[in-house]
Amino acid sequence: MIEVILPDGSKREFENGTTALDVALSISEGLARNVLAAEVNGEVIDSMRPLPEKSNLKLLTWNDAGGKSTMWHSSAHLMAEAIEALYPGTKLAIGPPIENGFYYDIDLGGHHITDEDLPKIEQKMKDLASQKNDYIRQEISKADAIKYFTEKGDEYKLELIDGLNDGDITFYTQGNFTDLCRGPHIPNTGHIKAVKLMSIAGAYWRGDEKRQQLTRIYGITFPKQKELTEYLEMLEEAKKRDHRKLGKELGLFTFSQKVGMGLPLWLPKGAQLRERLEAFLKKVQREAGYLPVISPHIGHKDLYVTSGHYAKYGEDSFKPISTPHEGEEFLLKPMNCPHHCEMYKSEPRSYKDLPIRFAEFGTVYRYEQSGELHGLTRVRGFTQDDAHLFCTPEQVKDEFKNVIDIVLYIFKILKFENFKAQISLRDPENPDKYIGSDENWEKAERSIIEAAAEKGLDTVVEYGEAAFYGPKLDFMVRDALNREWQLGTIQVDYNLPERFELEYTGADNEKHRPVMIHRAPFGSMERFVALLIEHCAGKFPLWLTSDQVAILPVSEKYNDYAQKVLNYLNNYDIRGFVDKRNEKVGKKIRDNEVDKIPFMLIVGEKEEEKNEVSVRKQGDGDVGVMTLQEFADYINLEIDKELN
Repeated sequence: MIEVILPDGSKREFENGTTALDVALSISEGLARNVLAAEVNGEVIDSMRPLPEKSNLKLLTWNDAGGKSTMWHSSAHLMAEAIEALYPGTKLAIGPPIENGFYYDIDLGGHHITDEDLPKIEQKMKDLASQKNDYIRQEISKADAIKYFTEKGDEYKLELIDGLNDGDITFYTQGNFTDLCRGPHIPNTGHIKAVKLMSIAGAYWRGDEKRQQLTRIYGITFPKQKELTEYLEMLEEAKKRDHRKLGKELGLFTFSQKVGMGLPLWLPKGAQLRERLEAFLKKVQREAGYLPVISPHIGHKDLYVTSGHYAKYGEDSFKPISTPHEGEEFLLKPMNCPHHCEMYKSEPRSYKDLPIRFAEFGTVYRYEQSGELHGLTRVRGFTQDDAHLFCTPEQVKDEFKNVIDIVLYIFKILKFENFKAQISLRDPENPDKYIGSDENWEKAERSIIEAAAEKGLDTVVEYGEAAFYGPKLDFMVRDALNREWQLGTIQVDYNLPERFELEYTGADNEKHRPVMIHRAPFGSMERFVALLIEHCAGKFPLWLTSDQVAILPVSEKYNDYAQKVLNYLNNYDIRGFVDKRNEKVGKKIRDNEVDKIPFMLIVGEKEEEKNEVSVRKQGDGDVGVMTLQEFADYINLEIDKELN
């Protein structure tokens, strides 16, 4: 017999040879119909594989990330089968699942595929899926694997096999298609009901531009046609909300080839937006006891050798800057924390001084590959809302919980209501990726897990996602289109204080090591603004909007009164402008609606006589006629509601 432990902690016994699908069937036929894969002792496997003697089992459906990934992996195989059938002689490289869907890199030989061919491949995939062919796993010797792909003439698979050990090689077969693959896969092709091939691109074999260029075909599948339709509608909405498009239309930022790829230029309205976000967080930090600091944009190479960043991030950093002094090298700052460690070390510290909380909006630089750059979300120069807290071991949990409170407050104000907290721990299989002792790692991980539990956070645990120097709590936010973004992060670090030999004098008059907490609620200003633009579709909260009011004189005769209104509102810190264009007021209203100006104030003869304004709210239409004082009170009340 084997023991199976389900997610609710219940234990069941089954006969040896039982599969996850058998367990699902013992619970209900409906569940069994929806099982795509299984997570067994932390590893995702085929639901048809026999379970080990003791199994912590989670059944994976379409609602689980592991279930989606497995289905998309199987869909890549289905697409490869369709292409082999339609274009004989093609050779296959690799076909993994990705965040949304899958792709396969293919050597088409003498064939050529364009976007016009994609519907034909989609239909072939649907025809094959309807056959409900099982995905059959087969362990195979290296010699037999080489023989199979030699006969098939597929040099890409042969190269992959060359790097595998005999005894670790598996094939998967569905219908008339067999592929080299470690799996896992869904039970059969019948689960794939809706198919959409998204695009075609070029890709070099193994990412090496000196090697064969292959055709990469991207696709996505769903278990229901309705879900595919909703996904495509979401993509259309995402195009409208794209921060690169809206950022240009709203005059927030730009890029210049002469300045350099991945180096954003903030235009006046974008710079003002950033300043308001910074002022908001600085106020929160000031009230929480943070001390502002400023560090330079470069640092001596030895600083990053000491911190470990040079060894871990050297390849992702800009090349060292050599000075006229022989052997002296500086780096563009990839991280703020080493600078803050040196600030802490600048004077003796006592336990009575702790915690010390240094905060800086510090700009850092990392050399992202050009193909990975994307608007503001992946750049080479970005500003972190960084802070580093130095505390005693006894203070760690309370300090960590206080940072969680700040993150939750920011999310509340900015209406990020759909989020989860990811506890990012070490990869137990790759200890060389990390610095520091197991003892310190265990203490840091325990602090994060306990703090998150005590704050009642909805958490998931991800192994292998920790920083090289410590575990962290990452906040994964879903935007208005239900897309997930990684934003704020909080990290516990016992290791940098060791490397920098940081100390404080304890109550026992002995020297002790402080613990360091790294935190960045926004993450980076660039990425945060990108998310904010797309989440709000460019219609920012009133307190953040660059121009809160557009004053629209009905003719040139009332321009002076319009300016008087603006001057009055400026005294109440209300931002706006006078639309003096020689256009009809109807066109001015339409244009300012498109520009997402929250309020429009129409002024003419009646308004000037009574010292009033006719108020329109963006998206809602007429609000009514108000005196200047009434409108100033009205708009500031709206802002107070947003910030409380």
